[in-house]
Amino acid sequence: MFEIIAVAAAGLLAVAMLVFVRSCVVYIPNDKIGVVEKKWSGRGSVRAGFIALQGEAGFQPDLLRGGFHFFAPFQYRVHRENLVTIQQGTLAYVFARDGLPMAPSQNLGCNKVAADFTDVAAFLAQGGQKGLQRKILREGTYAINLAQFVVLAEDRVYALALPGDANVDAKGGIGGILAAVHDDLVARGGFRPLVIREDKLAVVTTHEGQSLPEGTIVAPIVGADPADAARYHHDYQNPETFIDAGGYKGRQLQVLVEGTYYLNARFASWEIVPKTEVPVGFVGVVVSYTGKAGTDQTGDDYRHGELVATDEKGVQATPLLPGKYALNPYAKRVIEVPTTNFILKWQAGAIGSHELDKHLSEVSLITKDAFEPDLPLSVVVNIDYKMAPLVIQRFGDIRKLVEQTLDPMVAAYFKNVGQRKTLIELLQERSDIQERAMAEMRRNFEGYNLTLNEVLIGTPRAKEGDTQIETILRQLRERQVSREQLETYRTKEAAAQQERILREAEARAKQQTSITESELAVRIAENQGSAAVQKAIKAAEEARQNAAGAADAKRRLAEAEAFQLEAVGQAQAKATELNVAAYGGPELQFQQTVLLRFAEAIERGQVALVPSIQVGASDGRGTALDAFLALAVKQQMAAPAPAVS
Repeated sequence: MFEIIAVAAAGLLAVAMLVFVRSCVVYIPNDKIGVVEKKWSGRGSVRAGFIALQGEAGFQPDLLRGGFHFFAPFQYRVHRENLVTIQQGTLAYVFARDGLPMAPSQNLGCNKVAADFTDVAAFLAQGGQKGLQRKILREGTYAINLAQFVVLAEDRVYALALPGDANVDAKGGIGGILAAVHDDLVARGGFRPLVIREDKLAVVTTHEGQSLPEGTIVAPIVGADPADAARYHHDYQNPETFIDAGGYKGRQLQVLVEGTYYLNARFASWEIVPKTEVPVGFVGVVVSYTGKAGTDQTGDDYRHGELVATDEKGVQATPLLPGKYALNPYAKRVIEVPTTNFILKWQAGAIGSHELDKHLSEVSLITKDAFEPDLPLSVVVNIDYKMAPLVIQRFGDIRKLVEQTLDPMVAAYFKNVGQRKTLIELLQERSDIQERAMAEMRRNFEGYNLTLNEVLIGTPRAKEGDTQIETILRQLRERQVSREQLETYRTKEAAAQQERILREAEARAKQQTSITESELAVRIAENQGSAAVQKAIKAAEEARQNAAGAADAKRRLAEAEAFQLEAVGQAQAKATELNVAAYGGPELQFQQTVLLRFAEAIERGQVALVPSIQVGASDGRGTALDAFLALAVKQQMAAPAPAVS
């Protein structure tokens, strides 16, 4: 019996020793923390707040880290909790159970000074506020007192379950307001950083800051200059700096462009929208809903509204050129105005690329001869990009300009033209009507800051059920067919003639060798004839030259002989004269000469002075000698006797 009591006592003592040691020695693994709860204290219980900052009984601000820790027996309870681990590429939110209450205008606890969630005593001493905090936790591992703070991460909730706390149950689940906050953050994508892709932007709405002044719909830009470090809030990633810089709650004018941003989704929500793109062939007229009051830049001659500078409220005078712009669509509206030529078609079902003529249809006319055709039209219009703000200020947009101004103006003009023309004249004088319409309507378009480039008139069409216009058109077509047939016959005739010429050319081409040889033979004969002619001409010329030379030689010889004869004659005459003078006169001299010649002749001819046979003439005529002698005797007898000296 005694032994049994001794064993029991030893067992009780061992248990007591184990309980004593357990209450005095606490081991904390290195991957966990210990939250210390003091069960009793000489200083009593916590009188204010939730954390015992003065050694009172309650949850202590300091944590236990890995290792063995010794305490007074039966005074403390240590809650082993996990380290807070935030995964890469995520962020977490902190809910403070203890601290100062937030102001009525606050949604989140201020962390301007109390920003260290690993030091509970400093957090509370520096005025940390209870509730969801503005500061967020980025990826990493934190030793946080989970009695004071509840950490909402994407994959789990870090918290110490407290008796009677409806927000956190004993298994680490959340409920109440924390569950609602967690669900809201999941819906907003608040556990992930904001990533803005190419050609997108984020319109930010803040839920902390000053209230917007009356009449302001978008909060002005504050703290956006990196050079001003004291006021730069890093694109809403530092809520405290944003508020200190005078930021307003509500939709912000400043937008976020491509990049990654770690935003507190309960401080700032966002909306992803595309950038404003002004395509090529357009300019963007900016209508600003925010900014300071502007000064009119249109001058006194423009009475349809005001144009303002780029930082002022109203229709801005400088349009945006083609490109992409990060504009807040809630603060500025961009109206596209085409600057290239665009066609407006007054024709049902024919819609241009800009769709500005979607509600236009043919112009109904009443002609001078009482026909009622529908006239399709096309008008080519251009807007100078510098005039685009004036057009928008005057009409609101291009569609209103087309439907409320250009449509009635163009329709009225052509109705007036139709009343002065017959149907045939409308058809036949279309070109002239187009030219006059373009000249007259251009002035009207310039009054609306538009440039009219072309007016195109289609063929008048009959209304449904009207066959009279078709009859007229059929007659005109028949006339034209007759003209075309006549022209066809003329063309065929010309073609036949051309074909004949072609055939002749082909036949000539086939005989081209013979023709060429004949032509060469002709040319050779011509060349030979020309050579013969030239040779004959040369021979004739040579003969003429020879004849001329011979004639000249003969002429000179004759002249020489004549001169000789003249000289001989003169000498003979002189001699004769002397002989005559010697013989007593010319008659005697003549007779002597004659006798002398006669004697010479007889001598050379060996003629007998007395013939052998004397034949007398029966008619009483003698011989020549007889006659001569008789003549000489007669002259001698008739001559006077020479004077005797």
